Amino acid sequence: MVLAIWLYLLAGRGAFWVARERDDGAIEPSGRWPAIVAVIPARDEAECVGETVASLLRQDYPGAFTVILVDDQSRDGTARVARDAAAALDAADRLSVLSGRALPAGWTGKLWAQHQGIEAAEAMAHPPDYLLFTDADIVYGPGALTALVARASSGGTVLTSLMVKLRCRSLAERVFVPAFIFFFQMLYPFGWANDPRRATAAAAGGCMLVRRDALRAAGGMAAIRSALIDDCALAKQLKHRGPIWIGLTDRVHSVRAYPAVGDIRRMVSRTAYAQLNYSPLLLAGTVAGLAVTYLAPVLFALFATGIARVLGIAAWLMMAVAFQPTLRFYRLSPLWGLALPAIAAAYMAFTLDSAYQHARGRGGMWKGRPQADVRDNVSEA
Repeated sequence: MVLAIWLYLLAGRGAFWVARERDDGAIEPSGRWPAIVAVIPARDEAECVGETVASLLRQDYPGAFTVILVDDQSRDGTARVARDAAAALDAADRLSVLSGRALPAGWTGKLWAQHQGIEAAEAMAHPPDYLLFTDADIVYGPGALTALVARASSGGTVLTSLMVKLRCRSLAERVFVPAFIFFFQMLYPFGWANDPRRATAAAAGGCMLVRRDALRAAGGMAAIRSALIDDCALAKQLKHRGPIWIGLTDRVHSVRAYPAVGDIRRMVSRTAYAQLNYSPLLLAGTVAGLAVTYLAPVLFALFATGIARVLGIAAWLMMAVAFQPTLRFYRLSPLWGLALPAIAAAYMAFTLDSAYQHARGRGGMWKGRPQADVRDNVSEA
């Protein structure tokens, strides 16, 4: 059974592990360069937001492009840092900073901030064709926006998303970040998400270029206002309106640091139980599935005999091989592939912690604000 699981994952799940859906190469745009407005929701992001704003204002995009930052009641001078970054580039006229209103019941903080940014963009004298939803820790290479818009324009996509390259410097990041990307692709194979014939829908919230008219037709952010896994919820809504695309990128990076294991745990725990629809039954099934898929091969390889040991070793090697493209993308040693079972066990513990935090009323904790009462709109993979 364990061997059959890995044969299916390697051969029957959209070749997710190959990590071939990328934004490499140049794409010619179709028609004129559309007007873009970037919307940045920011809560206590003074440490990162200056780099984000500066990288956006340095873009060499040929069309109209402005930035709206929604300061979600920050307490650390986020708005001031953003304004200073724009002023240093003599681009203060291209940055608007909004003071976010109080969070209403039924909304998550990020989606409420994005909603306010959308309102401001639509109130402009010339509303944009596309909205770029980006997080306050994301840094763009000079030509990243041009390449992203060219892909969206040429492919006719209503949502074009990049899985930004996460920071991978500390030991905790090297252990857990590549596996996070690997598991995300396993849950939402990018090839399936990019196929209009399949129901799978996925996006990465750090960088999402959305056609404004499609978003309005889908009900805007209000349609997913309680979603913790908001990117995939939005992808599900928009895939009913047209094709979507998601891929890996080297052009866009996250500068948010996760120096310790506890930082990774909090990042995963924030949404893991929401991914399971807050279901104890699905939680139990997930833990059992992780144990069979990732831990059983090691147990068979180390403690079984005969054919069971052979099959256990084979399954362990298969998972190590499957992990290699992601490890290469992050320029890490291939030997990390053999550690995937232990890494999966840690993610199992993080998922259980997510359920525990939800039971404590601290689910979805972000920057001191719990969002335990919301229920996520989770895409079906």
